[in-house]
Amino acid sequence: MAAKRSGAESKGSGRRNASPQSGQEPRSEPPLSLERIVATAVELLDAEGVDGLKMRRLADRLGSGAMSLYWHVDNKEKVFDLALDSVLEYRGPPDIVETRDWRGDVVHMLEDWRASMLRHPWSASLLPRRALGPNILSRLELLSKTLSGAGVADADLNVAIWSLWNFVLGATITRANFDLSDDDRAAAQQRLTGLSEHYPTIERSRLLLDNDWDGAFRKGLDFLLDGLAPRQ
Repeated sequence: MAAKRSGAESKGSGRRNASPQSGQEPRSEPPLSLERIVATAVELLDAEGVDGLKMRRLADRLGSGAMSLYWHVDNKEKVFDLALDSVLEYRGPPDIVETRDWRGDVVHMLEDWRASMLRHPWSASLLPRRALGPNILSRLELLSKTLSGAGVADADLNVAIWSLWNFVLGATITRANFDLSDDDRAAAQQRLTGLSEHYPTIERSRLLLDNDWDGAFRKGLDFLLDGLAPRQ
């Protein structure tokens, strides 16, 4: 017969293990903190995606009761906001805005942004519909300051920022979700070859075989930055 749980366990621990055997020390989880909640939420999102983040599941991973979470976060939406902002922290050189290579600085910022979201694919889908936290706002501030310092006029600055934002998010979402194998690509290109009368240009460029995602991102970014370069 299973040992009866102690009163403390039944009231708040939320753990489903049986009580420890006589003479054994009970396992204890690290103290619950906002930092632990956010880190565990990121792990859960990485493993199961946006739909997998439930407060009950998060509590189970933390070894706590679900109600204990609400001492630290108001609701699940706040957990989303905090988890998203935590993975978008930028740790670039602190003096990045002091360099003279503004294009290199911008490329570094945006490649880092894309890499962060590819490590956590759920973040790209969440970002457009969440409150902007301090880490993403700091990224945008640094990007704006760099472009402004390079000579982008204030009247054009918002358009520049949103254009780069859209490019990074679009490239990230496409890369994260375009999940075709080499065989699938080859078969699709072969079908396209059979339809070359209708689609001659993309068949000639062998579009469906191109999987140089990093190269396409960098070259596309160069196209955008060429348009932002100060006129001589």
